Amino acid sequence: MNSLTAANDTSATYGVLLLRVALGVMWIAHALLKLLVFTLPGTAQYFQSVGFPGFLAYPVFAAELAGGVALILRIYARQIALLLVPVMACAASVHVRNGWVHTSPGGGWEYPVFLVIASVAVWLLGDGALALRRSARFSPRVA
Repeated sequence: MNSLTAANDTSATYGVLLLRVALGVMWIAHALLKLLVFTLPGTAQYFQSVGFPGFLAYPVFAAELAGGVALILRIYARQIALLLVPVMACAASVHVRNGWVHTSPGGGWEYPVFLVIASVAVWLLGDGALALRRSARFSPRVA
């Protein structure tokens, strides 16, 4: 391995670290919005208003909060990122009719879709640097 390859590997590892931590912070922020702004009972009412069972607000909140913490600490980050995708895909499906910008009435779809894409990117790229528990490596076969 030459020094350029080693530098690129190091840069990529720390780039994934930044992506993973930022994504974890955003998942935590999304969870805390449910708790501190809308309240969990209010979130349950909203879930019901858009056709989801209200009780799902509680496990969704827990998944977002615990998932965000796991991403930041890199505890099975790849698997957690992938497990969170359906949560935010459902959120995107609710907001898609509201338009592009999240400041639109009812919130837009770009924020949840971005979180889905960033979560898939972490799953594909791996954990990055600095972890408590490393995930299994994903290596897609390229023809």
